[in-house]
Amino acid sequence: MNRKELQQIAMGWFEQQGWAPFPFQKQTWIAFLQGKHGLLNAPTGSGKTYALWVAIVLEYIKRNPEYSTKHKKGLKAVWITPLKALSVEIKQAAERFVEGIGVPLTVGIRTGDTDQKERATQKRKMPDLLITTPESLHLLLSSKGYDEVFQDVFAIVVDEWHELLGSKRGVQMELALSRLKTVSPRLRIWGISATIGNLDQAREVLLGPNSNTLQNSVLIKANINKKIKVKSILPEAMETFPWRGHLGLHLLDEAIPIIKNSRSTLLFTNTRAQCEIWFQKILEKYPEFAGEIAMHHGSINKETRLWVEHAIRDETLKAVVCTSSLDLGVDFAPVETIIQIGGPKGVARFMQRAGRSGHQPGKESVIYFLPTHAIELIEASALQKAVLKNEIEDRIPYLNCFDVLVQYLTTLAVSNGFYPEEILPEVQSTFCFQTLTREQSQWVLNFITIGAQSLQSYDEYKKVEIEADGRFKVNSRAVAMRHRLQIGTIVSDAIMTVKYLKGGYLGSIEEWFISKLKPGDVFTFAGRNLELFKVKNMQVLVRKSNKKTAKVPSWMGGRMSFSSEMSELLREELYMANAKTGKSKELKALSPIFDRQQAESIIPGPKEFLIETFKTREGYHAIFYPFEGRFVHEALGSLLAYRISLLSPITFSLAFNDYGFELLSDQEIDMQQVLDNDLFTTQFLHSDLRKSLNATEMAKRKFRDVAVISGLVFTGYPDKMLKSKHLQSSSQLFFNVFRDYEPDNLLFQQAFTETFEHQLEEGRLQKALQRIENQNIIWKPCKKPTPFSFPIITDRLREKLSSEKLADRIKKMTTQLEKP
Repeated sequence: MNRKELQQIAMGWFEQQGWAPFPFQKQTWIAFLQGKHGLLNAPTGSGKTYALWVAIVLEYIKRNPEYSTKHKKGLKAVWITPLKALSVEIKQAAERFVEGIGVPLTVGIRTGDTDQKERATQKRKMPDLLITTPESLHLLLSSKGYDEVFQDVFAIVVDEWHELLGSKRGVQMELALSRLKTVSPRLRIWGISATIGNLDQAREVLLGPNSNTLQNSVLIKANINKKIKVKSILPEAMETFPWRGHLGLHLLDEAIPIIKNSRSTLLFTNTRAQCEIWFQKILEKYPEFAGEIAMHHGSINKETRLWVEHAIRDETLKAVVCTSSLDLGVDFAPVETIIQIGGPKGVARFMQRAGRSGHQPGKESVIYFLPTHAIELIEASALQKAVLKNEIEDRIPYLNCFDVLVQYLTTLAVSNGFYPEEILPEVQSTFCFQTLTREQSQWVLNFITIGAQSLQSYDEYKKVEIEADGRFKVNSRAVAMRHRLQIGTIVSDAIMTVKYLKGGYLGSIEEWFISKLKPGDVFTFAGRNLELFKVKNMQVLVRKSNKKTAKVPSWMGGRMSFSSEMSELLREELYMANAKTGKSKELKALSPIFDRQQAESIIPGPKEFLIETFKTREGYHAIFYPFEGRFVHEALGSLLAYRISLLSPITFSLAFNDYGFELLSDQEIDMQQVLDNDLFTTQFLHSDLRKSLNATEMAKRKFRDVAVISGLVFTGYPDKMLKSKHLQSSSQLFFNVFRDYEPDNLLFQQAFTETFEHQLEEGRLQKALQRIENQNIIWKPCKKPTPFSFPIITDRLREKLSSEKLADRIKKMTTQLEKP
């Protein structure tokens, strides 16, 4: 059958469904049938699944013209999805097509949810088309004879590639593909990605840099102009001093008519706590919604989440309050309206959520932006421009993830075993390991066979044996079983209990916050100032402190930070506040705030960096406005506090949000001295950052993930998982051993690299400092807090006071500030 006849089969089926294929679908079919690899860029709900399932089935017909009488059994194509929840829908789409054209291809699913009976059936006889996850694919690679299972596979599709890129699951995928290219020489690799900024690089990471696969590939863009309408919900009365403490609930009454006028609405919140509160408050104030409104977030059990997803699809629910748990995946054709509560912190996330409404080709998406405080309207204005210009963030790929490489090589050793001279060139062909040196690869091989230089005396770390013919092989059944149980394990952040030294439980706090403190540091918790004595296992031992300045904990829910693109868009929008014309309706609505800010201080322009200082009963405040996002501000605030303390002994309390950060002290900062000594320099940035943030403690926490992924620490058996505190104490022990006896250990070094590159975003911090160095620094000594500083200083109060007390306190503060 020639290409035209094959395409006619697909066209006929589309006509039977009452559809017409999109140009991008036809382009994908042609490219695939020409033997090309590729990346398909298409928005959610545009028919991307049929672009590749159809191509795969047509290729099968082309290779097997007598398929109706002579069907060869065995695995022919693999579809990778990062979300187990999507696998059923992908299976239904594939079956609908193969049954519709009468091709005898079977479709199967293999994920963590697949039962033992189904797995056993698949072991005897694989389906023709398999839908699986990156972790389950690696489990298949750990089975003996995997090469025979995959030898006839001619297609592998990696769905939602933008979600895997820039994560360790993405690195797992790169390594699996490098092996399958060798095992199945006729393999065609395709990725499907929603819009990201660096699509060309995304294709390069998927297919491997400098490879023949990349040279014989295409990038197909759907070019479906998804119409997105952004509508801001503007408060009737604009608060002059905005604050974040009310989670946007002051606009709840404005959201209700929108819900009532829609068949179905998703209300996206940024945190689980905010999701719970909005759900409760809607029912409290509008009890008539009982039975018509539900909640969906990651902590809710799986059965309830599935029920909610089906109820939305069946239109039995009027509204769902949710978090990012509904960002991806489930195909909700009927959702009519989206309400975004608070800034989504990134353009891609905002567009992904917007795409949940009008979730069908050609339909307009409508998204309402509900600001939790007035200044977020600047974000709304910036997002509207980003949507028009289609400015989307990049996803930055990982480099040299030695923990994932250790896990992968052990996986191969558990199955058939491997010869380094065959496998290492494959590994080096991936994007992640393109710079892997002979010394590094030798270190990794030594690690899996003798367990690192400092662990040579312990037999339990000698997992892989080198056989007489040079093959690296795991021969111990216990080692193989433990390894299979741990494939793909990525450790989540742990909750630690806070206790007084003399006993007495105070509550729980997240580990990532405690990891940045050192003994003697004072932090606020449960309305008290506490001094950290020590961290023992997963307990934070503290004693009361009389110090007035303290660090304020922030929870993981509040950790979403601006992307670098979002920060840039926000700064550009803010500079528009000084313009005479061309302002959006959001910026016009903010006039009262801008006028007051201008009267008390300034609104910085493109070449200006603003610092404000003022005194309140809490002490001396210094506020800095880089507009770079909370992660960068946290690191920059600590860095600046450390550098100032080198000039004169002074201690600070640090508060920050996405717009700026505050240093609060009980003594006045000599700001002229700060300016004269060029404290915003990028010189000595790395060493100063290490000293200012207790980077060793942060790396120690990061090392726990590295230790688990690389198999140094075992997480336990399914019915007897190890507690977080045991994992932490075991990994800390290794960390200390490597620090003292083997500082060049690659896994030990990796913990520091990941801390600086991913947690502290050192690259972004460096760029921010370079920008500030080239700006005109304007220091404004103010008499009292300004509208821009108000959200930052009230954020610090949120952690000390209940929401009722906070509202009262802020009311008093606002009354004071409103006085002329």
